[in-house]
Amino acid sequence: MYCEKCGQGNDDNAFRCVKCGEIVQILPVAQAVPQIEDTAGMRMLLPVGRSMWAIAAGYVALFSVLILPAPLALALGITAVVHIRRNPGLHGMGRAVFAIVMGALFSMLLIMCVIGILTG
Repeated sequence: MYCEKCGQGNDDNAFRCVKCGEIVQILPVAQAVPQIEDTAGMRMLLPVGRSMWAIAAGYVALFSVLILPAPLALALGITAVVHIRRNPGLHGMGRAVFAIVMGALFSMLLIMCVIGILTG
């Protein structure tokens, strides 16, 4: 590649002329790299932009099948819904609702078991 100003031969990858310093090649602008939270698939796999209350509620809800963590799942689910509604940019409402449903179902089962033990 030759400099248009002085005619000096330059390397093809050169940005400026080695003799006069004139710009011989304009470098391409770097393209924007998509952020990880920009893709729906990654948001499903990773807790990006999610309420931490919703994440905790979702995992406790999974363990609510063991009955004892059920009231905690219910409480965390309600806390997560309130947190997400106060911070509209956060995601995780599905996990929070899942925690409320699972927590409520297995809390009722826990109450029935306790009543059965006390009366039996």
